[in-house]
Amino acid sequence: MSELTLTDGNFKSEVLDSKIPVLVDFWAEWCAPCRMVAPVVEKIAKQYAGRLKVGKVNVDDNAQTPAQYGIQGIPTLILFKGGQVVNQLVGFQSEQKLKSAIDSIL
Repeated sequence: MSELTLTDGNFKSEVLDSKIPVLVDFWAEWCAPCRMVAPVVEKIAKQYAGRLKVGKVNVDDNAQTPAQYGIQGIPTLILFKGGQVVNQLVGFQSEQKLKSAIDSIL
């Protein structure tokens, strides 16, 4: 697995302080669309290795970070660059749409 497991505890160091852009997938085990987007996110993690960091936050295990970013529906995919939110996509996303969002900030 190429994605990082992100938690309330490591979010700042892994995402906000990252030198490269980060794609964060907010998800939960019981969420069917989350399971549908997981292979797309994993593929992106491999394709953009070294240029983009990819991490997943389980919203059931980590309540603080999703609350901080106003996550109301999952999956929510947020792109961070320089510690700032630059794009947010809610719901299942195609590989093409995700790549387009990522390419626009790289």
